[in-house]
Order: sequence, then structure tokens, then C-alpha cells
Amino acid sequence: MDPEPSTILELFPQLFFLEIGLVGITTSLVILICLLFCSAFISGSEIAFFSLSPIDSENLKEESSPASQKILLLLKNPSKLLATILITNNFVNIGIVILSAFVLDYFISEEAFIAIGAGLENLLPGFLTPEVYATGISFLIKIVAVTFLLVLFGEVAPKIYASLNNLRFAKFMAPALHLLNRLFGPLSNVLVVWGNGLETRLLKNSNTSTTKEDLDHAIELTVSQHTEEENEADILRGILKFSDLSVKQIMCPRLDIVGFEKSQSYHDLLSLIRESGYSRIPIYEESMDTVLGILYVKDLISYISEDEEFAWLRLIRNKLMFVPETKKVNELLKDFQRERVHMAIVVDEYGGVSGLVTLEDVMEEVIGDIKDEFDEDEELEYVKIDEHNYIFEGKTNLTDVARIIDIDSTIFDKVKGDSDSLAGLILEILGFIPKIDREVVISNIKLKVVSVNKKRIEKVNLTIQK
Repeated sequence: MDPEPSTILELFPQLFFLEIGLVGITTSLVILICLLFCSAFISGSEIAFFSLSPIDSENLKEESSPASQKILLLLKNPSKLLATILITNNFVNIGIVILSAFVLDYFISEEAFIAIGAGLENLLPGFLTPEVYATGISFLIKIVAVTFLLVLFGEVAPKIYASLNNLRFAKFMAPALHLLNRLFGPLSNVLVVWGNGLETRLLKNSNTSTTKEDLDHAIELTVSQHTEEENEADILRGILKFSDLSVKQIMCPRLDIVGFEKSQSYHDLLSLIRESGYSRIPIYEESMDTVLGILYVKDLISYISEDEEFAWLRLIRNKLMFVPETKKVNELLKDFQRERVHMAIVVDEYGGVSGLVTLEDVMEEVIGDIKDEFDEDEELEYVKIDEHNYIFEGKTNLTDVARIIDIDSTIFDKVKGDSDSLAGLILEILGFIPKIDREVVISNIKLKVVSVNKKRIEKVNLTIQK
């Protein structure tokens, strides 16, 4: 009769602790899910804040919302913000690891691992004990499970979302990060100071320097799908390569210069000026090698109604700038600024005129083509047949070709010699003026002569081979 109540009394504590265990595991699961969300938000914040473009920052300055002001305040000290994000993320991830191990231990008992270990011990007798197998399997399962949770839900997914919605995500997280920045401020400051000191020491002991290729790669990494940012990246690339360009690479070659002989009659001169559409025109005597000066079309405005005998030569401006072909473009820009002129005559090593360069040519190397009402359409300069085939004028500059077909211009460096155009490149390789359909292959670029005359190659078919 007595054993029955005593059995109930003995079972009651077990039922009580089982109830506490269920409550505990439920609480742990809820906390684990909350920590995963926290990890996701914190990890996404790193991408959201540090991918904001200058345009986004300008838009935030124009807004008066508290979230926008907090974002700008946090970005004033990006090192401290990054330290705060990393500290918070590490604390959260530690909590996730601990709780994940507790939950897995609850759902998968130690006896189950030992049973699996006993099975492995039977397959590999005498190698390891069941307890050792059980410990290893338990550790492996916990590592795989926790890593999967953290990588997928705490890193990859939130960072993809944040990169696509960086501004919205940053506004959402700004209040929380502002609070965390204050909470972990002292620790963040210590990490920033320590990190700066370590960086300074490493830089002192390092002989590495940033190359233009590194900067170009960095620009490529920062470009997003926004058209405005792509244009900014193009300008940065232009600035990066600006000092490497020579005048010969951007000049208008002699054959394409629009100039007038000094014996030209006044009415014929006006007619030719209307046809050309240029505002500054070189005036020469007998040949282009003897340039007398530059005629500014605006100087003729007051004399439009003059008769045929008008002495227009007195309007020529004799201030000429002569520059060698090898002069760097950045130096030419300084000369233009100092001399306050917009045009220079390019001469070769023998003193003969080889081309003409303007301020517009220089600026186009940085900001891209500048089109006005007198410029021909881009399709007249080259024809894009498909993604891999183009028809170019032989005189087209190699730098322009590389920019149009989106390749690195250095591909031509090993074979181009002193040439700067497609036609010059083919002549450099062959050593003679080729016939139509003659082909030249450079890496994965095939050049085929389409049109040629006795003096030069007129058109070239460029094919990008797969």
C-alpha cells in the first residue's frame, strides 16, 4: 500500500523538471531565432552603410528625417562605426553558437551519439572507442549546423538584400546602430586606435605601393548598376590614365585638319567656314608646314557684308603654340591654361606639322566625347555590326578603339611600336600597305583591311574572337 504514494512522490520531481526543461528549450529557440535576426540586420548594415554613394549622401543631406541625420553622423567616423558593427556581430554570433549547442544537445541525446559511435566501432574495430566517435560526430554536427545558420541567414541573405536596398536598409538600422555606437563606444575607440597603430606599423615595414592597375581595379569594384555612378567611374578612369597619354594619341592628324590657304578669296572663305562648322581655323601659306596663324570665326562677324576684296588676313591671330608629338596631355593642359589658348599645332621630330590638338580633345579624354551641333554622329566614325564585329576608320586612335569595344588598350602595346591608329598598327606589323582582305591577328583581335588607297588604309573590320 505504501509503495504507491512513494512512487508518485518520486515521479513528481521528474515531471516538474521535465516541464522546466520544455520551457527552457522553447525560450532558447525563441532567443536563437531573435539572435539570427540580429545577426542578419547587423551584417546587412555593414554593406548598406559602406555602399552608399556620394549621390546618396547628398540626398540624405537634403532630407530632414532623424534617420538621415543619424546616418550622416555615423558616417563621419566610419572606423568607429565598423568597429561597433564587428563587436556587436561577434557578441551575437557567440550567443548563437552557445544556444545552438544547447538546443542540439536537447533534441539529440548523448545516448544517440554513443549508439552511432558503437556502430562505427563495429565497422572499424580497435580503431577508436564509441565515446570518442560520439564526441567527434556531435562536434561535427554542431559545427555544420551552426555554420549553415550563420552563413546563410546571418551573412549571405542579408548582405544581398542590403546591397540591393542599401539606402532603405541604412535608414532602418540607423537608430539601432546609433545606440550601439554609444553603448560600445569605449571598446570601439580602443579597437580603432589599436587598428590604426597596427596599420601604421605594417605600412612602415611594407615596400608595396598602390599601382594604377590597383586603382583601376578598385574603381571597377565600386561601380554599381546606376548610370550616374558608371559615368563617374569612367571619369575616374580617364583621370587615372590622363598622365600616360601623349599628344600624338589624341591629336587630329594632318590629313584631317581643316585649314585655309592665305590666298583664299573672302567669299570662298566664308563658304568654307560654314561647311566646316569650326570656330578656329589654321591659316597657312602654300602648305600646312607653314602655318601663319589662327583665324577666329567670331572675328569675322562684324565683316560678314564686306565685298570680295576685304583684307581678311589682318584678322589672323599670330599667337601660335607648337607642341611635340611626345608631350604628355597633362602638361599640354597646363600650357593651355598658362597661355590662355585652346589650340596647338603638333609637330614631329623634324619640325613638320603632324596634327592639331585642341582643349576639347584634352577634356574628352577625361569626361568622354563632347558633341555639339556640328559634330558628326558616332555611327559615321565606326559601325557596330554585332557584339563581336566592328568597322572602324583606319585613322581611329587605338585608345578610342579599346574604349569602344571595352578592352584594355595595353593589348596593343607589344606590337604597335610608334603607331597610334588602327591603320598605323597594321602598317607597323606588315611593313607595307596591304591589299583588301589582308588580315592581322593580335591576341583575340582580328583586323581585316576593308578599304585601302595608294596612300593609306581607309577602313578596317575588327573582330573579337571567342
